[in-house]
Amino acid sequence: MLINSEISENSKAWPILEARKIINQIQKKNKKKIILQTGYGPSGLPHIGTFGEVARTTMVLNAIKAISDYEVELIAFSDDMDGLRKVPDNVPNQQILEKNLHKPLTSIPDPFETSESFGNHNNEMLQEFLDKFGFKYSFKSATELYKSGFFNNQLMRVLNSYDQIKKIILPTLGEERKKTYSPFLPICPGTGHVLEVEIISINTEKNTIVYLQNNKEIEQSILDGNCKLQWKVDWAMRWCALDIDYEMYGKDLIPTFQLSSKVCRALGHQPPENYFYELFLDQNGEKISKSKGNGLSIEEWLSYAPKETLSYFMYQNPRRAKKLFLDVIPKSVDEFLNHLNKFDDQSDDEKIENPVWHIMNSQNYIGSIPISFNLILNLVSASGKNDPNFILDFIKKYDGSVINSDHNFMLELITGAISFEQNVNADKIQYKVPDEDEKNIFLDLINRIELLQDNVDAETIQTEIYQIGKDHNFDNLRDWFKLIYQVLFGKSDGPRFGTFIAIYGIKETIQLIRERIKVSK
Repeated sequence: MLINSEISENSKAWPILEARKIINQIQKKNKKKIILQTGYGPSGLPHIGTFGEVARTTMVLNAIKAISDYEVELIAFSDDMDGLRKVPDNVPNQQILEKNLHKPLTSIPDPFETSESFGNHNNEMLQEFLDKFGFKYSFKSATELYKSGFFNNQLMRVLNSYDQIKKIILPTLGEERKKTYSPFLPICPGTGHVLEVEIISINTEKNTIVYLQNNKEIEQSILDGNCKLQWKVDWAMRWCALDIDYEMYGKDLIPTFQLSSKVCRALGHQPPENYFYELFLDQNGEKISKSKGNGLSIEEWLSYAPKETLSYFMYQNPRRAKKLFLDVIPKSVDEFLNHLNKFDDQSDDEKIENPVWHIMNSQNYIGSIPISFNLILNLVSASGKNDPNFILDFIKKYDGSVINSDHNFMLELITGAISFEQNVNADKIQYKVPDEDEKNIFLDLINRIELLQDNVDAETIQTEIYQIGKDHNFDNLRDWFKLIYQVLFGKSDGPRFGTFIAIYGIKETIQLIRERIKVSK
């Protein structure tokens, strides 16, 4: 459904801004279909950065559909004909890869022993997790497009523009590399290696190149997968062959995009509209790498939180570098839930600025969630239970409106919190042992909440807790709440304690306090 044009024109949401930019260019080209592309280098396993690029591009795709009548396609392209330069750290049977270095990824046996080749295995992994998230895309394999002849016309254009392309690339290379550089990388008929060799001559009539190997001149066709292109030229050629209108890329590729754009123009094609994003960093501030396997994996995130929360993390400030490690999950989940709970009550122009609109393609299919992830973590910690339905019963007693939310999402949220508490927080928990004065404050807390009615609301409880802090002369009430969290949960912070008591129960909370301060009835 198209949104009001006035709303789209006033929107500051980055996917809408990108969609408007693309549409303005497409109108000049008089095209009826917009093609977006994401690239994947399958020399290592797909990682969370790969997902981020597809997720963000999909947000732009959805925005284009929302503000125009254009048909839109997303191509997920795999550079699976690249030669393997080094063995990734995070794969089994590494000796298999060692023996097959420099061969195209789709010509190397699969070290996982599940697919035809290493490239095919990683391509399958890519498609599996893209399908898991419900992305709509067309998968393209470099190997298939080279070998089938799909790229042949563009390869001939590269050959006919050989000297012009070299003039573009050579100034960016070191002196030694300049001597042997060629846009074409022949695939050795004997070894199957992707060769980086000096091209002695080219023949545009026969569509061949000639290179030296073991002091022997080899003439080889550039067509049908006998050669591949250096990737900067390959990127440009692909834009031409697939008629790409838009592509995202990491900030580290800005110079490469600029260079490939020049090559693209030399081939007679307009480079696509583009958007660069900042790179993800691991806990130590280092760039995440598919070969190192540092940073969070998609599987890790999904074991602790629903997929929509990962999409939310990707939506936020794409041009701001963000650390991606386990401790960002609770914060991201609670921020997402906050936006989710506002969505249904917002006006149309407010909704389009809400990340939920872009993450869930304009529809809130979850409902509202009346509890924070941090509060669920503390419920799990306090109860010592690992049964999601047990925790869900607590929440239902507190707020019956939970039945209006997506039940599966709610259970997924709770299940993830249980896993996070057990696998991540358990080792960090350090309960504070209160001194005698602090024990007396907690005894006062017990006495006061014991006087409250069982069905008292969270705000009344919170007000009583504030008053206890004031009566015991805490200069800063944050110190009072910090003491509560440290003694009861072994953490320095947490959700509103009044809400926790309202959900967990007054009697249960009193029992928890007695256990933590080691005081019997």
